[in-house]
Amino acid sequence: MLARMRLSKTLLSTGLAVLFAAPLAAAEAAQAPPPADQWWQGLSQHCGRAYVGWLASDDAADAIFAERRLVMHVRACAERRIEIPFHVGEDRSRTWVLTRTAEGIQLEHDHRHEDGSADEITMYGGHTAGPGTAAIQSFPADERSRALFRAHDIPQSADNVWTMELVPGESFSYLLRRPARYLRIDFDLSQPVDPPPPPWGHE
Repeated sequence: MLARMRLSKTLLSTGLAVLFAAPLAAAEAAQAPPPADQWWQGLSQHCGRAYVGWLASDDAADAIFAERRLVMHVRACAERRIEIPFHVGEDRSRTWVLTRTAEGIQLEHDHRHEDGSADEITMYGGHTAGPGTAAIQSFPADERSRALFRAHDIPQSADNVWTMELVPGESFSYLLRRPARYLRIDFDLSQPVDPPPPPWGHE
């Protein structure tokens, strides 16, 4: 009898704990910032810093990235906009532009010539199609970008999906995927380096 009473008390205590824990967990989840906000805040912590990267994929089309020094620079941060120049050796033509929207995050690729003028293929990218996670945000090519690619005879790029993976203080990765195409560049966030010169057109 005593054993049964002790067992009943244990079950009751466990049941009450579960009963009260469930609403508490739900309340905490409801109070947590959306994944896009968490990702954005994590990236913003690196504003002003630059990091060295390396090619982590093996597509022959990306050999240039294996041969040159790769540096990302979280150069400009505002409440709703982050600009990240991506330097490939002495080539300072690329800047990733991220814009926070009411629905998620927009990614654009700002491509410039050395004289600062815009490349014919520039400001392409896409908007997040879902909430993503605090670590991963993906950007399928939007209609404007798909039209741009078709107009310049690279229709295969219309299927592009760009992804940015972030582990604050550890790593940042830039990925491009489409059928028969995969690019991944990883950056070490644990070892900041001296910031590079401004990207072309942004002096």
